[in-house]
Amino acid sequence: MRLAFKVTAQVGFFLVMVAWVCGAAAREVVPGEFIVKMKGRPSSVRSGQFLGKVASRASLKATFGKLNIHHLALQPGQNEQLFLQDIKNDPDVEYVEPNFIYHKADGVTTENRAYSLAEVQSLAAAAASTTTTSPTTGGATTTGATGASANNNGAVSAAGANYSQSHANTEIPQAWAAMSSASLDVPVVAVVDTGIDYNHAVFTSTGAIWTNPGEIPNNGIDDDGNGYVDDVIGWNFVDKTNTPFDDEEHGTHVSGIILGVTQNILATTLVPASIRIMPLKFLDSTGSGATSDAISAIYYAVNNGASVINNSWGGPDYSQGLHDALTYAYQHHVTIVSAAGNYGSDNDTNPLYPASLPIPSSISVAATDNYDALASFSNYGKQSVHMAAPGVAVMSTVPGNLFRYMSGTSMAAPFVAGLAALALREAPSLTGYQIGNMVINSGQNIAQLDGSILSGNRGDGYQLVIAAKAQGKATPLQPDYVASAPASADRAPATESTSKAGCGSVALIGKNFIRPNQPPPQTLMMILALSLLPLIVWQLLRRRTIENRRRFDRFVLNSEIRVRVGDRELVGQMNTISLGGASFHAADAMLENGGVVTLQIAGPDGQDQVQVEGRIVWNEANQAYGVQFEGAKLGALERIRSWSGGLRRI
Repeated sequence: MRLAFKVTAQVGFFLVMVAWVCGAAAREVVPGEFIVKMKGRPSSVRSGQFLGKVASRASLKATFGKLNIHHLALQPGQNEQLFLQDIKNDPDVEYVEPNFIYHKADGVTTENRAYSLAEVQSLAAAAASTTTTSPTTGGATTTGATGASANNNGAVSAAGANYSQSHANTEIPQAWAAMSSASLDVPVVAVVDTGIDYNHAVFTSTGAIWTNPGEIPNNGIDDDGNGYVDDVIGWNFVDKTNTPFDDEEHGTHVSGIILGVTQNILATTLVPASIRIMPLKFLDSTGSGATSDAISAIYYAVNNGASVINNSWGGPDYSQGLHDALTYAYQHHVTIVSAAGNYGSDNDTNPLYPASLPIPSSISVAATDNYDALASFSNYGKQSVHMAAPGVAVMSTVPGNLFRYMSGTSMAAPFVAGLAALALREAPSLTGYQIGNMVINSGQNIAQLDGSILSGNRGDGYQLVIAAKAQGKATPLQPDYVASAPASADRAPATESTSKAGCGSVALIGKNFIRPNQPPPQTLMMILALSLLPLIVWQLLRRRTIENRRRFDRFVLNSEIRVRVGDRELVGQMNTISLGGASFHAADAMLENGGVVTLQIAGPDGQDQVQVEGRIVWNEANQAYGVQFEGAKLGALERIRSWSGGLRRI
C-alpha cells in the first residue's frame, strides 16, 4: 500500500490562447535600490573613495567585500536618472543594476490538509509493506512491515523498503543501506528560502539544524566577527535578525525533503542526522525577496562553511550580482542546486535565474511524477536543465510540527540537494563541480525525459552512493570560470523599462475553486493578452495611441463565459477571439465599468491554474466589456501560452 494523498480539485477543462501585446516587459525591482560592482581587485581605498562621492545622494545598505559589490539606496528627492548616468560614467564602476525581486518557485498542487507526526508515521508504516524493485536484480520483491529491520538511518533496510516521501523508484532506502556508517563528515546544506521552522520535531529530534561553532548564544556580541550578532543558527536577511523562522512554510517543506533524502524522517524513532541544514531566510511571508538579500544569504553560506546551496526560487531577470555571488560559491567548491521553474516553458529560450546560470557546479532541476514523466507544470530545457527529480505530491515538513504534500520544482531541487549531501558524506574532498557531475551522471536514464532535459536522467540515490564511494579518493579539480552576462541579458537600470497602460486580459473564476499557490507576481511586468474558452473571458483593450496598435488573426470561439465579481457571478457569450483581443456581451447589468474582479484560468488537463486580478472596463470601439490588468503574475503568460492551439482561424 502506498501513502494516500489528495490534490486540489479543479472544475472542468479549459483551453486558452495567449499573445504578447503592448511592448517589452518591465521588471520587478526594489525602487531606488541598486547593486554596484567596482572594477579590478577589491580595494578598500577605491571603494571608500567611490562611497564618498555618492554619500550625499545614496546610502550604503551593504558591502560584500570579497565580491567588490555595494548595495546602494537612493536618498529621497534625488534624480534617479542623473544618479545612474553618473554611476555608469564613473571609471571605477564595472556595472550598476537594479535590485531585482525574485520569488519562490511555488508548489503547483498542495493538499489543503496537513498531517500530524503520528498520522504520517502511521501512513509510512502502512507503506512499508509494498512491492518495490531491487537495486541489484531489478526484480520485484515484497517486504512486510514486520519482517523489516532498521538500519542506521532509521529506514527499513533491504531492497524491499519503500521511500515514503514520494513514490518514484529513486532507490533512496537502498542508498541508506549502502552508506558508509563510519563516515564522520557532516555536509552543510544552506537553504536559501523563506526560513525554517527549526522547532519542528523532525529537526529537533535529529539535530539537523546547523549551529555556528564560533558564536556564543544570546550574548549580544559578534563572537566570530562575521558581521552578524548571535547568528547561532543562521540569519534572517528580510528582518535583519538572528531568527530565520519560516513564516510561509515553503522553506520548511524544502528542508524536510533535503533531510529526508539522507534519512527516514517519517520513522517512528528518529535517529541523529548525518547532515546539517543552514537556515537562511531571504524570502518574506509572501515568498518574495530582493537580489541584495539573496546575495547576502549566498555570501553568508559560503563564508560559514556550506558545501551545498539550495535555491527553490527564481525569476526572469538576469542579475550580474547574483551571478557573481554564485560564482563565488563555485570558487569555494560549493554545489549549487536550483529549481528549473513551474511554468511549463523552455528555459533554453526563456531563461529562469538562477537555474539558467551556466556555472559549472550548478544543477538545474526539473520535476517528474511518480511514474518518471515530466510533470505538466515543470520547465524543461535540452541545454539548460540538467536533470530531473520527483516533484509531484511530495510529503514533507511544514511549520507547527505538521506535514503536507506539495508539488513543484521547488520539491525536486531539494531532493537533488539531498543527493549532493549523500555524495559528500562518501567523497568529502571532491569539489562542487565533481559532486554536481556525479549527481547528474549517476541518475537513472528515463527515455521519456530524453529531448526535454540535458542528461535525460532522474536522480537515483543508490547509484550515486556507489559512485561516490568509488570516487571518494579522486583528486579534487574544477575548471576555471568567469561570470559573464549572457548576450541577451537586459542590463539597463529599472527606470528605463516601464509598464505600458491600456492592455489587459480576462480569465474567469469558476464556482467552488480552491485557490492554488500562485506563480510569482511581477508588478512591472509585460502587459498580457489572454484568450479564453468555457468559463473564461478574455478582453484586449486598445492601445491609447493608434500608431502603436497591433493587428492579429481572429479565431472562432463560441463559448459561454462566467466572471466572478465579488460575490456575483456574471454570464456572457463569446463568439470570436483574436491573438490581439476578444470581447463579450454581458448578460448581467451588474457588470459595471470600473469593477474589480478576481479571475482564474485552468489548463486543459485540469492540473494547472493561473490566478490574476483586474478591473472591468468598457471598450467603446468594440461596444463590449473587458478587463484591464493593473498587475500581472510572473509565469502566467508562459504557462498559458503552453496550452495554446486547437482553434480555427477566420
